[in-house]
Amino acid sequence: MTTLSQPAVTSTFQPHAIALLRIALGVMALAHGLLKVFVFTLPGTVGYFESLGLPGFLAYLTIAAEVGGGIALILGVYTRWVSLALVPVLLGAALVHLGNGWLFSNAGGGWEFPVFWTLALIVQAGLGSGRWVLSNRFA
Repeated sequence: MTTLSQPAVTSTFQPHAIALLRIALGVMALAHGLLKVFVFTLPGTVGYFESLGLPGFLAYLTIAAEVGGGIALILGVYTRWVSLALVPVLLGAALVHLGNGWLFSNAGGGWEFPVFWTLALIVQAGLGSGRWVLSNRFA
């Protein structure tokens, strides 16, 4: 009886590919969080959240999730849990942009990018950390 096995190339490069996805997601989360701090400013971000009818403190939670989650993903710390914790943030972003249409290049940004990002985070949660983690104990 023969069994099918993964090609050597797949088994060799797959952990690296998983890590590249994790790091890219982390960089994107960190960049969006820092954008809210340094470009939009904390008061500006709070004001934007309030203009949407959301409580202002959610702006701080969102920034903390994006900055902290981004750093954790880059380092490979609790990748599965962090990826899942970022999903509600991205679903919230998708809802905010829903009325702007599908394409994120539309005025005000559409919902396509946050939905894709949400799905990528779910995939990352399923895959785990891959290579290049701060500590395998926390991966």
